[in-house]
Amino acid sequence: MSRKPAAARRPRRTAASATARVPSVTVRHYCQGIGDCHLLTFTKADGAPFRMLIDCGIHVSITGGPALVADIVGDLKKETGGKIDVLVVTHEHWDHVSGFLTSKDLFKDFSVGDVWMAWTENPADPGAIELDKFKGQALDALQGASRKLDGMQGLNPYMQRVRDGLQAVLGFQFGAAGERVRSARNAAAKLSAKPSPTYFEPGGVPQAIDGLPKLRIYVLGPPRDKAALRLEEKASEMFPLASGGPFARALASGLKMNQADDPTYIDELSPFERNIGTPLSTALNGDRGGDPVVDIGTFTRKHYSGPVSGAAPMEDRDQSWRRIDADWMGIAADLALQLDRGVNNTSLVLAFELIDSGRVFLFPGDAQIGNWLSWKDLKWPGGQATVATADLLARTVYLKVAHHGSQNATPQKQGLDLMTSPDLSAFIPTNKLDAVKVRWGEMPYDAILTALEAKTKGRVIRADDPWLADKNGKPGFAAPSGSIQAVRSAPRDPARGPGGLWVEVDLA
Repeated sequence: MSRKPAAARRPRRTAASATARVPSVTVRHYCQGIGDCHLLTFTKADGAPFRMLIDCGIHVSITGGPALVADIVGDLKKETGGKIDVLVVTHEHWDHVSGFLTSKDLFKDFSVGDVWMAWTENPADPGAIELDKFKGQALDALQGASRKLDGMQGLNPYMQRVRDGLQAVLGFQFGAAGERVRSARNAAAKLSAKPSPTYFEPGGVPQAIDGLPKLRIYVLGPPRDKAALRLEEKASEMFPLASGGPFARALASGLKMNQADDPTYIDELSPFERNIGTPLSTALNGDRGGDPVVDIGTFTRKHYSGPVSGAAPMEDRDQSWRRIDADWMGIAADLALQLDRGVNNTSLVLAFELIDSGRVFLFPGDAQIGNWLSWKDLKWPGGQATVATADLLARTVYLKVAHHGSQNATPQKQGLDLMTSPDLSAFIPTNKLDAVKVRWGEMPYDAILTALEAKTKGRVIRADDPWLADKNGKPGFAAPSGSIQAVRSAPRDPARGPGGLWVEVDLA
């Protein structure tokens, strides 16, 4: 048998040529901890960069947060020359949009081609209008409860936790000096060169980008279904969102009843006439009320708040543990969780598919369980075949972990279990110490972190990884490895504290 000429023989593949890939996208994750900001850079067919920025914010509790975000925006300007082709605003939470307000003077010099938002942010959408009314009324009620609890003494341990939890949730909705997160979201919208943002719904035709013929972008969320948004106490009851839901109505009604400066309020459920009894505030202040015989103030302090000056030894104990006058506001905890969960579930969820390789990069914002579960029946036209969500998840090789790795995001059966690619890698925008400070407890959640480590064979990068503080730091895995072809990082300005400013990964 004759041998083929040398020129016709297939060259031997070296180990490097067999595994190395040309980066399909470079992702620069900024490392502010509890906050999201991600710069995606694709290379167009003509060699020009296409840049997409996803969110820019930091939680209000982070010390020096606005200054750190200003450093981030300055780095963005240096890296991009101030040109962003698409700005994605995933949802209306302070830790995702605050930078557009606190660093608006820096952003004003940017050129932004288009702003992408979810249908939930569209002021002309009837569903979004209804949702907005719910959010507004719920926030008003929570703010009222928070102010009242802040001014109360003698709260029992449960109500102290409710007060602290309210402060944490409201930190997502309000920035310094009471600035509403809406102002930050609107500041982002105004950066667009177009008259208004482009709003997206799940499903439909995958998005195509001019100059990037090998890229498809799928919109998975947020869902239209109210039950999937999880804004009702029970999905079967379908309370109207526009009225704020029963939690918001009850809380608002109770706050109004407790306003001493509102003499017109009538409690229709009270078994007594309005002129019967002594207001608790009056009794606690030591007044006798209208009874000339019984000293209501002394009796109340002795048996309800205490201690009482001059009381007998056995009566001189602090009785404030008996107080229940604030317990009715415990409903604020349920409303706060409902609101927080609902807003997270309005996250715009994007899956980026590389057509040639079929690989997928998933950016779910802060999507929680309701959002994730709503994807399972979605289908898209994809060339000669239909693309389903399970297929996209099976081909996912890179995951931006939702909601800072919290326990109420990234489901197991409808999430990680479906991500079966052996090339999976992940990034978590989290900071464990800051999460403790905000009283969130375990974040990232240990079970999710353990599952991710197993799924990715250790290819998990966290925004609080110690090696990011070293300009020569390297992750604990070798690159190329899985979807990650190379890793670069930059430490923060020491004036902003220890840690990394950003970590950058080349993905293929």
